[in-house]
Amino acid sequence: MSGMDHDAHIDAIERESAAFVDAATAVDSDARVPSCPDWSVNDLLRHVGIVQRWATGQVAERRTERVWTDAVATADDRDGLLEWVREGSAGLVAVLRATPPDTTMWTFPGMGEARFWSRRQAHEIALHRVDMQLAGGAAEPIDSDFACDGIDEFLEVIAPFRLRDRLVGAGETFHFHRTDGDGEWLVRLTPGGPEIERAHAKGDVAVRGGASDLLLVLRNRTGLDAVEVFGDEALLARWHELAAI
Repeated sequence: MSGMDHDAHIDAIERESAAFVDAATAVDSDARVPSCPDWSVNDLLRHVGIVQRWATGQVAERRTERVWTDAVATADDRDGLLEWVREGSAGLVAVLRATPPDTTMWTFPGMGEARFWSRRQAHEIALHRVDMQLAGGAAEPIDSDFACDGIDEFLEVIAPFRLRDRLVGAGETFHFHRTDGDGEWLVRLTPGGPEIERAHAKGDVAVRGGASDLLLVLRNRTGLDAVEVFGDEALLARWHELAAI
């Protein structure tokens, strides 16, 4: 369970969105994003602008189902695109601040509450801020406690929802251990998908590191030299193939 609340997640959206745009201004429009190799910097800008507007609509309209469209008009020129992203971020923040966290609406697992969206969008933009900074050469770490919450969110929400059919196996286990605060996770790959528990347990492979590095390894944004790996390293390579989204 997250130690961060609705307001803290909204603050993170505001902070990380600003850092995302700042990073974008420092690199060429057609520079490649190494962690999203099919995308240029402008592609990543458009993606964030579309996703943040989509989430804004889901929350503002209290939608009871997923309503997706990427048929959104975006600016063609560089300054216009940057401003369009800023406007989308500000709109998302404003709508979330005006929405009580327990407001009922659709979420990834089904009907849920608005607080799901502040958390989901906080971690979405934090990861893409890292992507944008990597396009410029190097990324700043994610705040440790925020990154720990991101690990929880990824394993508890995103992996079961988006990766259930891919994170499958015959009982292989992964132990992820945070070294800069409390946080241990055991992931077991079963034929029906991943089973997650927050526990100290021995895994077939163990990964130790700070929360930011652990999250970025889990999400394929950094190399294994950022963490300590014990046990079956080939399993971790398999994780990277299965969990790539």
